[in-house]
Formats: sequence, structure tokens, C-alpha cells
Amino acid sequence: MVQIDLTTSQRQTLTAVVNQYRPGEGPVKAQTIADSVDRSLGTIQNQMQRLAQLGVVEGVSGPAGGYEPTEMGFQALGREPLADSTAVTVAHGYERLDVTVDRITFKSVHHPENCRAEIHLQQSVSEFSVGQAVAAGPTPLSKLVVAGTIEAIDNTSNTLILDIAQLEAPVEEPE
Repeated sequence: MVQIDLTTSQRQTLTAVVNQYRPGEGPVKAQTIADSVDRSLGTIQNQMQRLAQLGVVEGVSGPAGGYEPTEMGFQALGREPLADSTAVTVAHGYERLDVTVDRITFKSVHHPENCRAEIHLQQSVSEFSVGQAVAAGPTPLSKLVVAGTIEAIDNTSNTLILDIAQLEAPVEEPE
């Protein structure tokens, strides 16, 4: 992972750019970023200049211009570019959401009464709230499905912390 010293505000702004960016859909407008982080357009434009100097975003000029995260920008947040990701379904309230899961990290699988997982998303976690039941999966390789209740939400890193109620993966019969 690239080690770039970002302020909390810069990290929040870069996270907003990465959350809004979709390959092939063009750059993210400064106003969209400003709305996402609840800052003025001028503040975001100044901050984007500094982030461009750090090499974590690129400015695209013109009427359809805006900002695109660089590979270094994804790495600074510990995330993978969307083109390198496989979709993992996340659902809450019986509704499937269009989000991409970066990784699922298990914090305490060895202790069944305190089994926790961190689900890192490539999109904003603003649609979620503490106490909601969610399910994520199946994962691309192991076909793992994780279900539980949201205990905490980290908006800066787009992370849901789950109290796991159920883990399921298909078991292959030995040959």
C-alpha cells in the first residue's frame, strides 16, 4: 500500500472521488464531490489541486471535466480500482444494493459469541445504519455469504462492522 500522508479532510475528499468514480462514465464533477463531503465548491477546488499535486487524482479540463482517481489514489485508501473488482451482492431490508465490496476482514472468528467482520465497500456507506441486518455474498472464489447486524459504520473508510449471525460457504465433497 502506498504511504501518503493525507489529512482527514483530504482522505474524506479522496474517498468521495473514489466512491463517485465509475470507469467509462467520465470524471467526477467538483460540485458532486462538494455535495458529498458537505464543503463549498471553492474549498473542494483548492483541495483537489493539492490532491492532484500528490498524484492521487487527475484533473480533466473542459465542459465535461472533473476529477478521476489515479491508481495511487486507490492505493492510498487501501482499495482496488473498480476495473479489477468482482461484484459481491450486499442486501439489507430484503433489498439488493448495487455496491462493490473491496474486502471482508474477520476480526474474531475464533470466538463465536463475539464474531465480527469488517466489510469494506467501494461506495458510500450512507445508505446503511447501525442495527440493520445485512448480508454480503457470495464471494467470487469461496462463495462465502456473511450475514449479521451492523454494529458500527466508518464513513471515512466505507466500512461496515458486523456482528456476524451466520457464515455459509458450500462444502465440496472429497473425491
